[in-house]
Amino acid sequence: MSSSTVTFDRHAYVARLKDAGVDEKQARAHAEALAAALRDTVATKTDIDLLRSELRTDVANLKTDLARWLFAAVLAIGGLMIAVEKIIR
Repeated sequence: MSSSTVTFDRHAYVARLKDAGVDEKQARAHAEALAAALRDTVATKTDIDLLRSELRTDVANLKTDLARWLFAAVLAIGGLMIAVEKIIR
């Protein structure tokens, strides 16, 4: 992942848990665990933009490779057709 961060208000999260009856120590532990999970596993816009750029490059390369293979196949088929025609005559 990139250095971009996901916004997560730990204090508000702890307050909501406490309002729901969770004791403060547990609420803080939940907040820290969630903050770590978000930091380690959530893709940011920068991550997605980088992957999108890489994907576009990969697709462009695949298109080029496919065009080359198709051109070679057309040439090979054309050559076979000429060879067959010469054999038949």
